[in-house]
Amino acid sequence: MRILIVSDAWSPQVNGVVTSLQALVGELRGLGHQVKLLAPADFRSLPCPTYPEIPLVWDCWRVGAAIQEFQPDCVHLATEGPLGWAARRWLSKRGLAFSTAIHTRFPEYIHGRWSWLPLSWGYAFLRAFHRPSQAVLVSTERMRDEFAGWGFQRLALWRKGVDTRLFGPSPQPPAQPVFLYVGRLAQEKNIEAFLALDLPGEKQVVGDGPQRAALQTAYPQVQFLGYRHGMALAQAYQQASVLVFPSRTDTYGLVMLEALACGTPVAAFPVPGPLDVLQAGVSGVMAEDLREACLGALQLDRGRCAELAAQQSWRASALEFLAHQPLLDGEQCMPAQAQAQAVEA
Repeated sequence: MRILIVSDAWSPQVNGVVTSLQALVGELRGLGHQVKLLAPADFRSLPCPTYPEIPLVWDCWRVGAAIQEFQPDCVHLATEGPLGWAARRWLSKRGLAFSTAIHTRFPEYIHGRWSWLPLSWGYAFLRAFHRPSQAVLVSTERMRDEFAGWGFQRLALWRKGVDTRLFGPSPQPPAQPVFLYVGRLAQEKNIEAFLALDLPGEKQVVGDGPQRAALQTAYPQVQFLGYRHGMALAQAYQQASVLVFPSRTDTYGLVMLEALACGTPVAAFPVPGPLDVLQAGVSGVMAEDLREACLGALQLDRGRCAELAAQQSWRASALEFLAHQPLLDGEQCMPAQAQAQAVEA
């Protein structure tokens, strides 16, 4: 099949959405499909205010021509940004079917930055974007139930995976405690809840973002390592004692799976995301006292963490994605038997 994915998030951005899409594209091509990704690099864009790493496309009138040129069998809209909205309008105007995905808690992020905006407004915006979608993909059953409570329809499960060829355990565990954060350095990630903790050993931060300069000034004892990719990222996980995941608003948190695949347990708050990824007392410790969770995670079996993560492959994730894709005429692109096999894979 010819599959078109439209996303406002793509390389060189570094985040969970990009990681998921890169893995998806690789697996779909490995299955023999032709995949094209429409991204900001294909258009003209301006930096997002307060978050210059994110480009905002402004010549969106070119999206329709790009869709026509590729002549896809099915279209997936990965983000609710300018590209996503432009593709949604073009497809809806012609009565063509498409799928969408909810990767982030957009309303919570907006409310966190501008608290005077009601949370309900953010969800109204999100509902408007996803309303014509034939399948709104979410990462976990918990998120499916939560978004159903906000009035979303046609929700479907698309679970994420981990690259166990890259992320694997190290035979040499850390000699002293190393507590690691991996991700964007932005307000919604609640990073200071980790950095302010009194913990033994070292604290390391992998990633970058608008808060980096302020956090480095406030916490000079913390090692800020910038972005890490590929084997360098895997080594950062392997050399850590615990991955600390302080976010309260993430829909999933791929970094937790990557850390677990490297044998590194996770400390987190007991909120959606960690509750969906972690097995309490086995692969992670979740508590409202994050320091207690960090110290508890030090005691977990690293081998067991790696075993659990190895059960979640990107191939199974890609098959599940395919099972929910509508053809442009509204028919399902995979038969019922293939859908069942995708869920079981």
